[in-house]
Amino acid sequence: MFSIPTELATLLGSSLLGGVMKLIALGQEAKRRERLYTLEALSKQASIIEQARRYENWGFQWTRRAIALLAVLAIVVLPKVVAVWMPDLPVFVGYPELDEGFLFFTSDVEKIRWVELRGLTLTPLDTHLLSAIIGLYFGGSLAGHNRV
Repeated sequence: MFSIPTELATLLGSSLLGGVMKLIALGQEAKRRERLYTLEALSKQASIIEQARRYENWGFQWTRRAIALLAVLAIVVLPKVVAVWMPDLPVFVGYPELDEGFLFFTSDVEKIRWVELRGLTLTPLDTHLLSAIIGLYFGGSLAGHNRV
């Protein structure tokens, strides 16, 4: 019967075990480097975000304020003022309406339905747009004042 000498079995076993341990060590080193690179990238990203938060420009702030105020005036206030001065002027409001399909043969289709209104009207567009503009403007202002 064929047998392997003990010294050769020990050599092969220790070589195999040493190779496996080396591969495990290399894997652990790769994971450690990956974590270090991730931490460096996060640190770099945090410094860039901090620089952007500390950016102050007088012209930029006033431009943002002017855009917000002009949008509110043009989209919300102007149609209301025109409706008060010229009450006979028709106001058309469009809203989405779902046109259901026929069973499973056709799919549902969203269509815009236009309705004529007269006088002073508040549409869902007014309330949504105004809340979005106010939220963005005041939210940005609040975030800007919470600096440490």
